[in-house]
Amino acid sequence: MAKADDIRQQIANLCSSQKLAVLCTQRENQPYASLVAFVISKDLKYLYLVTPKTTRKFTNLAANPQVSIMINSSQNQESDFHRAMAVTIIGSAAELSGRKRPGIMKSYVEKHPYLEDFAKSPTCALVKIRIKSYFLVKNFQNVMELHLHE
Repeated sequence: MAKADDIRQQIANLCSSQKLAVLCTQRENQPYASLVAFVISKDLKYLYLVTPKTTRKFTNLAANPQVSIMINSSQNQESDFHRAMAVTIIGSAAELSGRKRPGIMKSYVEKHPYLEDFAKSPTCALVKIRIKSYFLVKNFQNVMELHLHE
């Protein structure tokens, strides 16, 4: 059984190495998946993303803040079955405003400098996802869990 610190480090390494994630939202019993750029907090308690307020994903988040996010290291190769890692994140989302917003936006733009104009647009929302649990999968079937906010 992997220790919590080891699992945390593997999750941190995976999240820092990847630029994109799949965000899963739901509205009226209909799931919806979106590709999003993200940044994660150093303590692994929060994930942040930016989206226009006119998108289906933002409308879904407003209706139901419960989300699932997948981040993975696959490269669409056969070797992925043994080398790739994937983490599923369970949490709840809310638009972030207030005094913490500029610091989070700075971190987001540092990871995604090519998205600066998009991220800072007044039509976009900075979304904070409070992470409840991680489910890390390695070697195709080895699943490890890390629970944060209960």
